[in-house]
Amino acid sequence: MFMLKYILRNAFRHKLRALLTVTGVAIAILAFGLLRTLVGLWYLGVESSSSTRLVARNAISLVFSLPISYKERIRQIPGVTKAGAMNWFGGIYISEKNFFPNFAIEPQAFLDLYPEFLLSPEEQKGFLLDRQGAVVGQKLANTHGWKLGDRVILKGTIFPGQWEFVIRGIYRGAQRSTDETQFFFNWDYLNESLRRTIPRRADQAGIYIVGVANPEKAAEVAQAIDASFKNSLAETMTETEKAFQLSFVAMTEAIMIAIKIVSYVVIVIIMVVAANTMAMTARERISEYATLKTLGFQWHHIAAAVFGESLFIAILGGIAGIFGTFPAALFIEKELSQFFPTFQVTTTTTVLQLSAAILVGATASIFPTWRAATIRIAVGLRRIG
Repeated sequence: MFMLKYILRNAFRHKLRALLTVTGVAIAILAFGLLRTLVGLWYLGVESSSSTRLVARNAISLVFSLPISYKERIRQIPGVTKAGAMNWFGGIYISEKNFFPNFAIEPQAFLDLYPEFLLSPEEQKGFLLDRQGAVVGQKLANTHGWKLGDRVILKGTIFPGQWEFVIRGIYRGAQRSTDETQFFFNWDYLNESLRRTIPRRADQAGIYIVGVANPEKAAEVAQAIDASFKNSLAETMTETEKAFQLSFVAMTEAIMIAIKIVSYVVIVIIMVVAANTMAMTARERISEYATLKTLGFQWHHIAAAVFGESLFIAILGGIAGIFGTFPAALFIEKELSQFFPTFQVTTTTTVLQLSAAILVGATASIFPTWRAATIRIAVGLRRIG
């Protein structure tokens, strides 16, 4: 109990120095947490992928489409439960600053294949019956002030023209990590318009979302799909939804590695700063430690005092940084929702932050602890200040 009181009193003997050190550690731990959360979000689409969904695309590239006639042939393959066409639309709402993902989908297949998007029965019915109907995420609706029945016009980029839609549903995610910033509309509306304006681009699907009955046989089903269209004019490449998402993540892998490195550099910098602070503190108290030794305190008592003080300050800063991470993440999610649909701090990130704070405190105290514990009484008593 005495040592604990001694450590606490020493930690705040120089209040300004202690406050600055705690603040520095807190800011570093907060930055570390936000960077680690960003890395985790990059892989969120991969982690939330369903094991019961496959994605079939053109074997050459996503740039090339697939004939709509493939859909029925895919549905007839053993193990397939559902199949629906999907096209990336790439429309712009008012200006490019209002970018959000928008897709043309087959309503019934989409609702069956994506149970994580929650709609009321009335909204589902309205979406199915209206060719111009659209379904939007709750966050996207909140951002633009949309409500059921509103008319929304998107300017086409891939598919030129002004496209008018009616909001028939506002979905919520089954989980907090579900993306609620997407815009979906009826694929038939797109296809019928293309038949009138650009016939050569009609009856084409960007990708097919395929449901499988048994996730363990997903690889076999994927091979069967690709074999069905082998040597055709548009061969397919079918993979699990997780593998499909990973192909996009792989394009930016270097960026993620750089962010990870920066997150560790932040910790190393604050570790050096904390070590310098503790070294300065130990140097100022050399004569005090020598006096304690003359009173009968052993080297391990001195070591515990220095080590405990460093660890206490680092953990205090770490806790402050962890608590600051949550409002910071909430602010980012609110203000930058178009870039970060969800910015959720996970338990794993919190554990990493606390571990980093402990590592900073322990590492920063190594040299000061050794110096204080090994100081000779005669040498220490000659030091003044």
